[in-house]
Amino acid sequence: VQLVESGGGSVQAGGSLRLSCAASGDMYSSYCMGWFRQAPGTEREGVAAIRRYSGTTFYADSVKGRFTISQDNAKTTLYLQMNSLKPEDTAVYYCASVIQCRADWNETGTYNYWGQGTQVTVS
Repeated sequence: VQLVESGGGSVQAGGSLRLSCAASGDMYSSYCMGWFRQAPGTEREGVAAIRRYSGTTFYADSVKGRFTISQDNAKTTLYLQMNSLKPEDTAVYYCASVIQCRADWNETGTYNYWGQGTQVTVS
């Protein structure tokens, strides 16, 4: 499975960005897809995840009500709509996938495939 993120950039606090993740390859091993982020000097943390076929979503408390995870109709492109951005949202954002979402959806060790990351800077 190959994952390629795009859409990062710099934005002022209160602004919005939409990240995309194009997925290809053996998607039968990736029924769950998620977004993670890592700020300098911190551990990578789970932001949101989605079960590709049911559409069930999961969110970290820190982004609930501000971020929305979604996918296109073909279920090969993942999105993260980020609204009301705060300086503490500044991080490298990664797309990841695993065969299914479980209670540990927000743990990095759960996921098998990762993108290269895209930088989001909020000032």
